[in-house]
Amino acid sequence: MIDDSVHTPKFSVTDVLFVVFLRIVACIALWFGLEFWAMLVGYSHNGLARFDLLTVPWRITTCSLAVIFPVSSLGLWMTVSWGPVIWAIGALAQILMYGFWPKIFGENPLLITFHIIVAVVYLAFRVAIMLEKRASRSQ
Repeated sequence: MIDDSVHTPKFSVTDVLFVVFLRIVACIALWFGLEFWAMLVGYSHNGLARFDLLTVPWRITTCSLAVIFPVSSLGLWMTVSWGPVIWAIGALAQILMYGFWPKIFGENPLLITFHIIVAVVYLAFRVAIMLEKRASRSQ
């Protein structure tokens, strides 16, 4: 007799925690994107960070990050492969902004530390998932 029932995959605790982690980072990335949009339209900083009042470096980065972070948020929430890639582009942009060009953008060591911690935790999850799959294949 043919087994025609649907077999749902069994997810490990690491897989579930990884999805929870990605969704938390997605919410934070959406918040970053909303902050940049609030700057651009003059809602935050008492209207002093509106697009027409920004310098050229701030215009370029603010517009780029206002798009990059919400898009990465969507990809992270859906747990698709391009979500972390787009997030990494935005994180790298902010690390460059605040780490390498502080005279233009100011300093923000807390944000740099946050992005590095998120990247390390992401890589740790990926390694743990890879080792779990390798161990399950060898059994």
